[in-house]
Amino acid sequence: MNKEIFDYLDHLIPNPKCELNYNKDYELLIATMLSAQTTDKKVNAATSILFKKYPTIKDLSEANVEDIKNIIKSIGTYNKKSLNVIEISKRLYNEQNGIVPNDRAYLESLPGVGRKTTNVVLSNLYDVPCIAVDTHVKRVSERLGISNKNDDVYIVEKKLNKCIPKDKLCRLHHQLVLFGRYYCKAIKPDCSNCGIKKYCKKKTN
Repeated sequence: MNKEIFDYLDHLIPNPKCELNYNKDYELLIATMLSAQTTDKKVNAATSILFKKYPTIKDLSEANVEDIKNIIKSIGTYNKKSLNVIEISKRLYNEQNGIVPNDRAYLESLPGVGRKTTNVVLSNLYDVPCIAVDTHVKRVSERLGISNKNDDVYIVEKKLNKCIPKDKLCRLHHQLVLFGRYYCKAIKPDCSNCGIKKYCKKKTN
């Protein structure tokens, strides 16, 4: 990835940040887990109710699973995710004094928490230089010729790590997500106004 792409994303998205709403570290972890296969907008709508009703990690760990299902039912796979919310809360409360640790192995041992969720959490909470490959990052990476269509998300992550300086990874992660979400969309991407379309392999413009 060259300087022109970095500069364009800095111009287009000068203040990139996570669009999941949270006030506490465990809220980010839970919200990110909930965001799998759904939109941040739906997650924010659900967690605004969830975190208000259960304002502490202890409260969440003792929550009724049927109540959580009812709160997050607009989110995909909410039955499993409801159980994950309680189990994650229990483990953090009992094992980590309610704190989300800077510990990849521990985070990935939590139910519903894989590498992508862990990367989001470590990047946002601890500025760990890592990039989470979601559907937007994967699509943009393919269109820019960084990765191939058949690459799995871990291969895409490794390729991005090779072409993005470590000190830019956290920032570029958010920029690529937002660029894919609002500009380089899956359907009807805004190719005509794109400042880096000469690098695009999609060839729709």
